[in-house]
Amino acid sequence: MYAIIETGGKQVKVEKDSVIFVEKLNVEAGETYTFDKVLFLGGDKTVIGAPYVKGATVTAKVEKNGRGPKITIFKYVDKTNSRRKHGHRQSYTKLTITSINA
Repeated sequence: MYAIIETGGKQVKVEKDSVIFVEKLNVEAGETYTFDKVLFLGGDKTVIGAPYVKGATVTAKVEKNGRGPKITIFKYVDKTNSRRKHGHRQSYTKLTITSINA
């Protein structure tokens, strides 16, 4: 069985015991988090939400909160001595899916 959930403005396909990285959630490591925005349930019986599947939840255990690799943004305009350099590190939460409740 698998499900498609919505978190952080994105849609993620999850299965039991899968590990996913999502945008940072305000939950400490070791706690559990429940997603109630389930868009789709697949497997033996397919259920499509309108927009969400009623009564369906996905439970996950928070492994850690962290930050991704640094991304360098460099803007350069030719012949004007114009240079601009920025960096960015995206925060994330690592989750392990424990159950899909339909």
